[in-house]
Amino acid sequence: MTSGQRRLSAVAASAALIALVAACGGGGGNTAASPNSSSSSGGGEQGRQLSGEIKSDGSSTVGPLTTAASEFFAEEQPKIRVSVGTSGTGGGFEKFCNGETDISNASRPIKDEEKAACAAKNVAFTELTVATDALTVVVNKENTWAKCLTTDQLKKIWEPAAEGKVKSWKDVDAKFPDEALALAGPGTDSGTFDYFTDEINGEEGASRKDYSASENDNDVVQGVAGSKGGLGYFGFTYYEENTDKLTAVQIDSGGGCVTPSVEAAQDGSYTPLARPLFVYVKNDAAKRPEVKAFIDFYAANISKIATDAKYIPLNAEQEGKLKTAVQSLSGS
Repeated sequence: MTSGQRRLSAVAASAALIALVAACGGGGGNTAASPNSSSSSGGGEQGRQLSGEIKSDGSSTVGPLTTAASEFFAEEQPKIRVSVGTSGTGGGFEKFCNGETDISNASRPIKDEEKAACAAKNVAFTELTVATDALTVVVNKENTWAKCLTTDQLKKIWEPAAEGKVKSWKDVDAKFPDEALALAGPGTDSGTFDYFTDEINGEEGASRKDYSASENDNDVVQGVAGSKGGLGYFGFTYYEENTDKLTAVQIDSGGGCVTPSVEAAQDGSYTPLARPLFVYVKNDAAKRPEVKAFIDFYAANISKIATDAKYIPLNAEQEGKLKTAVQSLSGS
């Protein structure tokens, strides 16, 4: 089972139970617990049964949200298959611009060179903001000293100049113990890596290389949980699934220590590590009824989907912009 599947086990179990009850009872009277009730389905096809395959790939941070949307969508359109790959934001855009996918999940905005790659293949697209993230720095449960780190301290740990030099927690701050740093984090294809290095180190992609890198968030969890001096970072949702193994670090960017949370990400106080999460939809793909139905459903039920999948939902203004963008995309 993948990390995304583990993260969504509760959502999948709920979807399966609803589907079973509907099958036994003719589908009537059991939609209250599901986001796709008649008042909010947004499926765009008014009950018409569709079929087909929708291909998506990209961010391991956003992938589970799209998986959650597809689980709920399957209750309404069981003959439509939505595949969700997690090759990283950069890997996802490569496939998207090469015409291999319909949707690209991304934890950062598309880069200029990726836009050019799409344009070269005549791939026109629409950017949709679907949730908010509080990129979370985590330490081992036995770490009693790093309850709050400044952005300068994070830079001291992760900048290229730290490679081979900042090897102990004492190298970060003289008050910290002489405990070996055991660093784990996303690989270079990850949008989380791009965002973190840009905000903390001042340049996208600028990072020390002597750390355990992986596109699989579960590998980062294991790396940090397995060493007293462990430190890593990934999306807030995945931290929430591993609070028994890891401790979240408060971040001080100059205004005091702030704990990563839903509220702090939405109100902007968790800076600079709060960020938007995206899906990119190929405009030509959105003309297909099955893709249109899925995107309409995704946007119409985004708050319920994000909450049930333990993501930070959009605020009211952001949700309004999403629905307007989807209406423009689908021509509805």
